[in-house]
Amino acid sequence: MEGKVAIVTGGGSGIGHAIAAAFAREGAQVVICGRDRQKLDATAREIANDEAGCLAVSVDLCQPIEIYNLVATTVERFKCVDILVNNAGVLIPGTAESARDEDWEQTFSTNVRAPWLLVRAVLPHMRAAGGGSIINMGSVLSTLGAPNRVAYAASKGAVLAMTRAMAIDHAADKIRVNCIRPGIVETEMVAAFNMDEAARKRRLAMHPMGRFGQPEDVAGLAVFLASDEAAWITGAEYLVDGGYSAI
Repeated sequence: MEGKVAIVTGGGSGIGHAIAAAFAREGAQVVICGRDRQKLDATAREIANDEAGCLAVSVDLCQPIEIYNLVATTVERFKCVDILVNNAGVLIPGTAESARDEDWEQTFSTNVRAPWLLVRAVLPHMRAAGGGSIINMGSVLSTLGAPNRVAYAASKGAVLAMTRAMAIDHAADKIRVNCIRPGIVETEMVAAFNMDEAARKRRLAMHPMGRFGQPEDVAGLAVFLASDEAAWITGAEYLVDGGYSAI
């Protein structure tokens, strides 16, 4: 990935943090974005201390103008965009009855609309550069159900469908679009649900490998999909779930 320029959304923590660090280790210039300026700056310092460099940009992905400013800032700084990782997302629990209108709207604005707008913003730059790699973060719930996850599951199903459509639309421009579908990964999003010991054991039992994922388990796959080693892979979905979906 030497000389490549990558944007990673939600790069201040969790899976985004791990992907940004892995890209930098492989020689990429990385732009991370999110809402938490403190976390973004800490991640940027960590990566820049030892690796290729990292630019932190505070962005509200629910605001289209901020998305276009993010891409413009990236191009102004690094002259191009070769890789986009649409990792940022929200998970608001709820059923069809309990989910509020605003929960549904926030979920789809962050998990579906923002990735679409980011792809639209980077496409001209990738096309001008002769190609690129876009990685959308889906979920095991892109195709599976789970209790109390109606908005999240619907949004991640949309991400998978969107990935396939985008891959077809932009293959002729050598712009590859793929989807990573993680299972339960030990991140701040998961920690926020404060599972008690019984609930944790139940969920662990759903994973044949006997553990939840770590952000680094996802980062290695992202490196592969972003690299030229995956030059003939597009429209694909990759499960990283410790066997959860195999049961």
